[in-house]
This record gives sequence, structure tokens and C-alpha cells, in this order.
Amino acid sequence: QTRSLLGVFEEDAAAISNYINQLFQAMHRIYDAQNELSAATHLTSKLLKEYEKQRFPLGGDDEVMTSTLQQFAKVIDELSSCHAVLSTQLADAMMFPITQFKERDLKEILTLKEVFQIASNDHDAAITRYSRLSKRRENEKIKAEVTEDVYTSRKKQHQTMMHYFCALNTLQYKKKISLLEPLLGYMQAQISFFKMGSENLTEQLEEFLTNIGTSVQNVRREMDCEVENMQQTIEDLEVASDPLYLPDPDPTKFPAHRNLTRKAGYLNARNKTGLVSSSWERQFYFTQGGNLMSQARGDVAGGLVMDIDNCSVMAVDCEDRRYCFQITSFDGKKSSILQAESKKDYEEWICTINNISKQIYLSENPEEIAARVNQSALEAVTPSPSFQQRHESMRPTVQSRPPAARTSSTGSLGSDSAALSALSLDSLVAPDTPIQFDIISPVSEDLPGQAKSSGQSGRRTNPFGESGGSKPETEDSILHQLFIVRFLGSMEVKSDESPDVVYETMRQILAARAIHNVFRMTESHLLVTCDCLKLIDPQTQVTRLRFPLPNVVLYATHQENKRLFGFVLRTSGGRVESHQTSICYIFESNNEGEKICDSVGLAKQIAFHAELDRKASEKQKEIDRVKEKQQKELNKQKQIEKDLEEQSRLIAASSRSNQSSAEGQFIVLSSSQSEDSDLGENGKKKRESEA
Repeated sequence: QTRSLLGVFEEDAAAISNYINQLFQAMHRIYDAQNELSAATHLTSKLLKEYEKQRFPLGGDDEVMTSTLQQFAKVIDELSSCHAVLSTQLADAMMFPITQFKERDLKEILTLKEVFQIASNDHDAAITRYSRLSKRRENEKIKAEVTEDVYTSRKKQHQTMMHYFCALNTLQYKKKISLLEPLLGYMQAQISFFKMGSENLTEQLEEFLTNIGTSVQNVRREMDCEVENMQQTIEDLEVASDPLYLPDPDPTKFPAHRNLTRKAGYLNARNKTGLVSSSWERQFYFTQGGNLMSQARGDVAGGLVMDIDNCSVMAVDCEDRRYCFQITSFDGKKSSILQAESKKDYEEWICTINNISKQIYLSENPEEIAARVNQSALEAVTPSPSFQQRHESMRPTVQSRPPAARTSSTGSLGSDSAALSALSLDSLVAPDTPIQFDIISPVSEDLPGQAKSSGQSGRRTNPFGESGGSKPETEDSILHQLFIVRFLGSMEVKSDESPDVVYETMRQILAARAIHNVFRMTESHLLVTCDCLKLIDPQTQVTRLRFPLPNVVLYATHQENKRLFGFVLRTSGGRVESHQTSICYIFESNNEGEKICDSVGLAKQIAFHAELDRKASEKQKEIDRVKEKQQKELNKQKQIEKDLEEQSRLIAASSRSNQSSAEGQFIVLSSSQSEDSDLGENGKKKRESEA
């Protein structure tokens, strides 16, 4: 808050400096113009006086002209004297105050700002060196030098800061004076100039200028009194704050408060930079409800570090640093090691986080209840419940929808769409639909996200993540991208045509989680392939949910928060049998919402083109089958024709052979008859025996 307020004062000082520079240039132009007018008037008077000394070739002595010009020269010389007096008064009454304010006061502000920045940097460097003091190797000389350095730099920073603040406060008074005094001097100089010509010119302005002069004197007296008070306050603060300049004050004089349920201050956080190496970063930490928040210098707001409900906190020996403690989340998956500046802060942080982990802050009298567990806070250890107990206690009832989830505004979260604002809630979300905040693992056939028509309704998922000898369905997929996501919730929707449905579902689920204090999120791996979307357990590699890609009809990321994204799944089973329902699933990613949406879009495009190729391939196969059938028919027809021709040739050859045999028989018969007639009876018997 102090640095934010200081930024406002510095911005105001910069604006004052800019305006004063412009005003100074304008007044300097007036002063230069007045000097030029005075010089020009004096030169004119001088030239008029020298008229009588001129010897014009065509002119003669003209006593009247000479005397007239001498009279004019006398009047103009008096005017020149008046302008010279006016220039002197402008220099003293107008230019001197604004020049002094510009060159002295504004430069003093800039100098104090640089000195304050240097002192602040020296203090940060001294604190860093002090934080690196070895706990195992006690070197009193080095420790004394570092402690003295911290004391000196902190005292210097405090003193410089108070003088800088005093100068900034004084600037608000000097601003009024620097504006009024030059104007007052300018007007008085002009009035004095005109008084030389007319005594009655200033009658109407004398009272006003007198009042302005009185006001300037009052402001100056008030400024002097305020400067005295601020100087006295600075002296008192220096005396009172002297014990606090030490980085580790005496715990007997400043005892630790062990019954706190809220705490804020600077801590050093350890960040791992390698397998065995680590670095420390100093940030401002504070508790907010059951959350530990951190805020870097220059950030507008703090960010979530860890959910410290049911967490465990204990003192640890960390490397070569003192006052270190470790916070571990309820499920043991996340832990942070922090270092306090002093033993007092160290004990207060441990006690405060210990009290918050027991959810004492939710009771009516948190300090009284914290006093009862003071003994466990002194031991600096908090027992952590098991993950199963935490899981069962925090699991929301799936069939009981939060009553406030549908009573809030129907406008899309962060959406400027005018069409959505005109829609009612019932036109986007089905009435009385439950909000599911968790994923039931392992995957079940009764979940609406399961596609029963995908050929896997009868196959049981292997709990060990193995395929059981079958080939994984994503092995042949062209696209295979994996993202880390956290499931926020899902609910049934009535429409799946506009991205506004996804925005409205995001708004309702986030509002319901905030109302019911549901901060736990199930982390999964989202696998995007050309066939489906899969939610996989990151530890066991078990498929929690499977979403067939053709059923994903709508997907969008939040317009402002790119960590949020969701998609709408159209299924054939829901609360009404034999009726298609649409369920919207909302996830949080690591700023990869647009990448996931692009990946899903690419998967759908690949699947679409694959389907087109498959249809084209089937059509080509059908054409090939028709051509093959036609070719077979043609070959069959040719074979029939060939057989007919062969049969015709055979018939013709058979007929010719029959005719030849008949003629041969006739010839043989004739010869036989002749022989029979010649041989007589003996010849017949011989032929018969041969036959």
C-alpha cells in the first residue's frame, strides 16, 4: 500500500513538473518579449534623437520636423524607461519564483527519489546477505558485519524514505505558491507599468491583488507549520523504530503471537533449478481463508500458492539456512519450503498455518480455539489426514445440484455477446441438472461420457493400464497429443450450437465451486487422437473417461482466461431414455486452452478427411468390382462364342467323315459282292470268319 501510494505521489510530482516546465516556457516568452519591446523602444528613441544629425542629399534643415521628432523621442524614451522598469519587475516578481521552484524544488524531488531508490536497493542487498548467513558455521565477525550492514541500510532507507515523503508532501504546498506568486508578480508589474501612465488604472485590481497576496502569505505560514510538524514526527519515528531496524529482534521484547489465523509478510521461497541445485526468491506472502497466496513486487494482485486446509507444516533443516519450514498439501503431492526473516516470524508463520490447516478460521471464535491447540502449534507439526478421508469428505453429492448455480446472472463469463444476454438460463441449461465436480475413476459404463456405440461397452478396462494383448486404438492414429488438465465439473445443457453455452457453463460451475468452497480439482492427462479424447490417470495410466471424437460437437476456450476450456459431448443416453442429450465438460489447463481447442479441431479435420478418403476408397473398390464383374461376363461371353465355333467345326467335320465312310462302305460292299460272286461260297465263309 505504501509503494502504491508513493507511486501516486510520484505520478503527481511528474505531472506538476511537466506543467511547470510548460508554464515556465510561456512566461519566459513574455519576459523575452518585454525585453525585446524595451530594447526596440529605446532604439526607436535613439534613432529619433539622431535625426538632426542626419545629412540627407535632397533634404534641407527642417527645424519643425526636428523639434517634433525630438518631442516624440522624449515621450518614447519615457516609454522605454517604463518598459525597462517592467522588464526588471517581471524578472524579479515573475521569473525568479518559478525558476527557483523549477531548479530547486523539483530537482530536489528527483534527487531524493534517486537516493531513496539507492537506499532501497542497498537494504534489499543487505537483507539478502543476512538471509545467507550460515547456521552451521557461526562466524561472529561476519555475522556482526552483516547485522551492522542491515542495521545501517535499513536505518538509511527509513530516514531517506521519510525525508522523501516530507518533500513530496511539501510539494503540494509549493505547487500552489509556484503558481500564484509568478502570476501575482506579473500582475503587479503590469499595474505598476500602467500606473506610470494612469493612477486610476489599478483601482479595480488593488483589492483582488491584495487578497491574493494575503492568501499567499497564509499558505506560506501553513507550509512552515506543517514542515515543523513533519520534522518532529520524523525525529520521533526514528527514536521509536530504532529496535525494529534489527532483522532479528529480541523475542523477549517482541514475543510471537501463536493464536493467529491470518498472517502476511516477506518470505524466501526455495525453487529447484536442477537435481541438487536450488535458488531462493523473496516474495510477499499472505493467507486468505484456507489459501496461501504470494505477490511479487509490481504485481496487481496475489496468486494462489497452495491450499493449506488439512495441510501439514513442520520445521525443517534446509541446506545452510535458518528459520526454514515446510508446508505439505493434504494429499502429499505438493510441498513448499519457505524461510522467515526472524525467529518471531518463523514461529508465527508455523502457528498460523497450523491453525488454518485445522480450519479454525471458520469458527466463531478462532483465537480461543487456536489457544487450545497452542501446544501442537509449539511442536510445529500438524497430522495430515489420509487422501481417502480427504477425498470422501470433500466429494460433493453428484445428484444434488447447488441451489445458487442457476439463480445468478445468465450472462456469459467475460463474454460481450449481445445474443447471450438476451437468452434465458433455461434456453442454455437443462432444468434441475446436477453439477458433477469430480471424475469417478476408473471409468464406468454408466457414465454419460462413455460412448456405448463405439464397440467398447462390453469390454472392461484393465485397472493396471494394460491392454490385455489387444492393440491400442490410438496406436494407428496420426494425431497423438497429450495435455495436463484439471477437471472443474460437468453439467447437462440444452443447446450445443453456440460457444456461449460453454461460457455459461464455465460461469455456473465456477460460481458453484466458489459458493460451496470446492477447491480440489482432479488432475488428468487429456489425450487427443483422431478417434477420441481420453482422460488418463497420470499415475496409473488408467483411462478415466473416453469421449468419441464424432460425439464432440462443440469446443471453445474462455475469451479472457485462456486456462479454461470446455467441450460439449452429444450422447444417446441420458435422463430420458432413447433421447440424445448434450453434456458440457469444463477443464482448467496450464494456459493451453487455445492449443487444446486447436488440437481437437485438427483431430476432427483429420478424421473428416480420413472419412472422405475411406468413402472414396470404398467407392473405387465398388467401381473396380463392377468392372471386374463386367470383364468376367465379357470373358464368359467370348468363351461361349468360342465353344459354339468349335462345336460348329466339329459338326462339320463329323458330317464330312460320315459321308466318306458311307462311300467307302459302298465301294467295299461292291468289291465284296464281286469277290463273293467270284469266290463263291468259300469266300463268304472266309469273310465271316474274319469278321
